[in-house]
Amino acid sequence: MELNKVYFFTSTIRNWIPFLKSDFRKDIIISSLKHLSDKNCIKVYGFVVMPNHIHLIIECLKLNGKEMPHASFLKFTGHECLKLIRANSYTILEKFRVKSTKKNYEFWKEDSMKIELYSPEIAIQKLDYIHNNPCQKKWMLSEDPISYDYSSFQFYETGKDRFGFLNNISERIF
Repeated sequence: MELNKVYFFTSTIRNWIPFLKSDFRKDIIISSLKHLSDKNCIKVYGFVVMPNHIHLIIECLKLNGKEMPHASFLKFTGHECLKLIRANSYTILEKFRVKSTKKNYEFWKEDSMKIELYSPEIAIQKLDYIHNNPCQKKWMLSEDPISYDYSSFQFYETGKDRFGFLNNISERIF
């Protein structure tokens, strides 16, 4: 990813483990996005937190120390989630084990998907996909997008940003 470009970004939990089912765990994702936004490292234009993956529409504005903000986000949230697993549920910890000389465990799968959003049409298509993801037959996390709390859909419907880090994509792309 490059600075000052808008991307559709997807990251999946290793082995598709549905670790983000509980709201408490989803809040780790939200607080990290808020932190990076408050530091003016990223702008978040859309998101959804699903049980085993996340979708974001983000723009990286500046490095977070020596790292790209999306890398910092994945590293921090991965460490926090693995801390929870170690503290509460050793039974699934082994599912995150990796064969590496650098680390023993990895929360997020490597090679997150990054697609640059180079046109308004693509941006709207990805935003609609994100917002409708919880209502897909495979998931059925909500009857309609506005009822799913861990998404940017309510922001686009009401203009109210209850997370404190959302930006309207129309102000950036159109």
